[in-house]
Amino acid sequence: MRMSGLLCVLLGTLAWGQAAPAAPPPQPAQAPAMTMGSRPQAPEAPPDTSATVPADAVVITINGVCAPQAKPAAPKGAAVKPAADTKMTAPKPSLADCKTTITKAQFEKIVNALAPNATMQTKKQLAGMLPQLIALSNEAKKEGMDKTESYKETIKFMQMRVLANELNKKIQQDAGNISPSDIEGYYKAHPDGFEQYNVDRLYVPRTKQVTNEAKDDESKEDREDKDEKLTDEQKKAKADAAQAKAEANEQAMTKLADDLRARAAAGEDIIKLQKEAFEAAGMKIESPTVNLPNVRRTGLPPAHAVIFDLKPGEVSQVISDSGGHYIYKVNSKTAMTLDQATNEITGKLKADRMREKTDALNNSFKTETNEAYFGPGGPGPMAMPRGPRPRPGMPPAEPAAQAPAPPPQAQHPN
Repeated sequence: MRMSGLLCVLLGTLAWGQAAPAAPPPQPAQAPAMTMGSRPQAPEAPPDTSATVPADAVVITINGVCAPQAKPAAPKGAAVKPAADTKMTAPKPSLADCKTTITKAQFEKIVNALAPNATMQTKKQLAGMLPQLIALSNEAKKEGMDKTESYKETIKFMQMRVLANELNKKIQQDAGNISPSDIEGYYKAHPDGFEQYNVDRLYVPRTKQVTNEAKDDESKEDREDKDEKLTDEQKKAKADAAQAKAEANEQAMTKLADDLRARAAAGEDIIKLQKEAFEAAGMKIESPTVNLPNVRRTGLPPAHAVIFDLKPGEVSQVISDSGGHYIYKVNSKTAMTLDQATNEITGKLKADRMREKTDALNNSFKTETNEAYFGPGGPGPMAMPRGPRPRPGMPPAEPAAQAPAPPPQAQHPN
């Protein structure tokens, strides 16, 4: 479980004061005997008996720490004692008599505020931190540090931070109150978003791989020396020839894509055609991957989404972009059931509601700053934290679709 940010800050704040003299290293415990072929057994965690402890039972005792005692006010009308009498006061409590106790109910109240659903490990961390926190804060009060302007302004700021965090938690809780009817309504309103397609994708690279056509015994330095000796006209002619060759290669691959598309539509095996495309591009791939078993409408770029209008068995036209040429064949189409889509829809609706609420709050005010003080532009705005914006029909945490890249084998030829 992740600790709340506030608890992490408190732990970090007190880390400086927890150094202690190094203790001698403990003697290693004798390892249990193991038989041949046996594996060491992890020690079993002690059972959690915290639920059996009464709420009013003391769970932490801090000896030597007492809360600052307020001085009793003199009764009205009472005569002021001479200064000499002020020395005749009761002695301060001894170290043995001075202690602070925390009951289970008091401790869990703190835990629930800082880290709801905390594990016992987190509770132990907090229990180890609280005594020092109490001792240091008591000492600070004795020094009058709770009366300083710095303390008061810090408290104001921390109160705003805590309240903003509480509001954010409430927004999350309210956004999570999604009824079954809400889920069913979204499912029926977005049927296309829950269709799944099994497709084969044939990828044809835009151009052929660049190969080193120089002789094996000619080094790079030798070729560079030859280039240096060329005249400007010869260099231009060489560059033009290279450009013409690259354009010819692109045109050849474009024509190949059209031919392969026609053969795929005629029923030829997609894997066989994919191997031909790679060989023509100078790539050696033994078993190219062509099947995409569960593609959603939002799983491909918009330019490729036309394939979802095809019927099973149909082959798309060639789709070309900066990555190359793509031909799709639709094998089958299925739809997620409402039960299968429930978790996805719940996350989508919760994220949408949180975004709408936080956007409304952030747009409810406008800030103006003094440029003479802050400089041009002023301080940057800080919006309330929120999760990623999911797209219809996709899980909230799924990244945005990128331009289709060639299969992994095509990117890393042998």
